[in-house]
Amino acid sequence: MTPVVAMDKREQLSVRDLISDADLSRSDLKLIFSLAERIKASPGGYAQALAGKQLAMIFEKPSLRTRTTFEVGMTSMGGFAVYLDHAKPRLGERESIKDVARNLERWVDGIVARTYAHQAVIELAENASIPVINALTDALHPCQAISDFFTLREKFGRLQGFKLAFIGDGNNVCHSLMLTGARLGVSLRVATPAGFEPKPEWVEEARSAGRSSVGAVQLFHDPWEAVTGAQAVYTDVWASMGQEFAAHLRSQVFASFQVNDALMTAADPDAVFMHCLPAHRGQEVADSVMDSPRSIVYDQAENRLHVQKAIMILLMQNGAAYPSV
Repeated sequence: MTPVVAMDKREQLSVRDLISDADLSRSDLKLIFSLAERIKASPGGYAQALAGKQLAMIFEKPSLRTRTTFEVGMTSMGGFAVYLDHAKPRLGERESIKDVARNLERWVDGIVARTYAHQAVIELAENASIPVINALTDALHPCQAISDFFTLREKFGRLQGFKLAFIGDGNNVCHSLMLTGARLGVSLRVATPAGFEPKPEWVEEARSAGRSSVGAVQLFHDPWEAVTGAQAVYTDVWASMGQEFAAHLRSQVFASFQVNDALMTAADPDAVFMHCLPAHRGQEVADSVMDSPRSIVYDQAENRLHVQKAIMILLMQNGAAYPSV
């Protein structure tokens, strides 16, 4: 029989929901990392961690990694996940988000939502008495960023002072990397074409958080300047979901921002390559980089499972016992 211990205050997050990376403290992140590490080392020890729990998964956007890792994660811990396709109509169009939240809280123990509007996830959390997890909005992608820094912690150990270069569009992933990285003391160097910088409010939020952790955010318009000396080089698609209409124009604007072998020579000799996926090979990243020994993109993808399992346990346990392994 798997040993269990009751959760104590040290094993609980300071928040009820995960809507924004800004919701989490440095201590929260360390707790998620610690539990994810234990889960990854002994997944069988957590096979009943969420037994009897139900998860509703609301998705307005397509997904491979996010849907699979949440659904597999929930099932592998003894729970059950139900997928709700909201591509048409979108959340709030058929009935109010308030009513959706107040119905779901009667049936399930948690909600995962992947939406276009960030406000939709905020409204779910405001109206549901159960935990709500942001599985990506147009503004943020917190589960991705947390998993990414968990992966870097595995590879490099200490994150304080780590140099991460993000090359491309100042999008939701970029925002989350800034917010989470700042809390962990990471130096994030963001290079975008002029006019495609991350939103000023998220830059300021990250810089404010970084003042207490030595984290830093610097903005550039020259990818070579941003990558110089970086220990990890990160990129994402040039046109996010919902921006497909602008893909051709963006491909021209971003052409000089491709992460290729030449650009990687400016990074630290031991630097790794990162991408949240899906990747448009031959556009934001060259095949030779994507498939190189320096690429850790599939490690990032794998760790989405372990980190999200930790997040679900910490938010959905409500003080119940869980395995100590």
